[in-house]
Amino acid sequence: MPSPLPSTAAANSQTDERMIQCCRWLESEEPMPALEELAQRLGLSPWQLHRNFKRATGLTPKAYAKAYRGRHVRAALAQEASESVTDAAYLSGYEASSSFYKDAPAMLGMAPQSYRRRGQDQRIRFALAECSLGSLLVASTDKGVCCVLLGDDPHALVDDLQQRFAAAQLIGADAQYEQTVAQVVALMEQPRLGLALPLDIQGTAFQQRVWQALQSIPAGQTVSYSELARQLGQPSATRAVASAVAANPIAVAVPCHRVLRNDGSISGYRWGVERKRALLLREAQQARLKLS
Repeated sequence: MPSPLPSTAAANSQTDERMIQCCRWLESEEPMPALEELAQRLGLSPWQLHRNFKRATGLTPKAYAKAYRGRHVRAALAQEASESVTDAAYLSGYEASSSFYKDAPAMLGMAPQSYRRRGQDQRIRFALAECSLGSLLVASTDKGVCCVLLGDDPHALVDDLQQRFAAAQLIGADAQYEQTVAQVVALMEQPRLGLALPLDIQGTAFQQRVWQALQSIPAGQTVSYSELARQLGQPSATRAVASAVAANPIAVAVPCHRVLRNDGSISGYRWGVERKRALLLREAQQARLKLS
């Protein structure tokens, strides 16, 4: 797979050469080298490396490594030559399958087994709508809602759905399904009302445990990642819990936006931090109105 950066021969400065070398290390080493280690190798401070790398690539070193590895993982899972998911892990450069299984859900948005099947033998209805948070895509299997995606570009949302369920039969909405979409739109505006629709939450057993726990957080309340891990009886699994939260495919109905950093600050949200902030503000206001 070609590197997104030019070869070293094309670099015209020492900084360019250092950043290219940094990219090569991030692409080839497992586990990913820490920022401090990379900076030391290059004779830079961590701050200098972070600034120069982002200026050169538009990404932080960590984000670059994840994006690069993610492309390899998706390509390996798509190869018929890799007979198992474990084969795909090694084809994509992982030296330990445990690291692959830890990283894969966040990179793929689902368990690697599910990504490889990508909706095989499934019929999925979907529809697009607009709400106060932007564009909205709702998709359902025969069992229930399997995706609620938010974004700015409806075409990108459809591409996301097609990537998740490439082997499924995707069917445009009919008049009956529009009623389902209307309920999801109402949820975006009034999250405290909840969603009275069945969900088909597809993920690993651990992910499903985390997503079920998210559904127990009332609108207007939040928890930290570490608190959520303790509630699940796995206080040392904060990073794994955070990864499962990030992989949630059903926005708002599975309220991953109600999880914050330990200091109460708003962390990343796959559908945009501003949407997360807007949802939390909306829920807090609705909770106050309910009490008044």
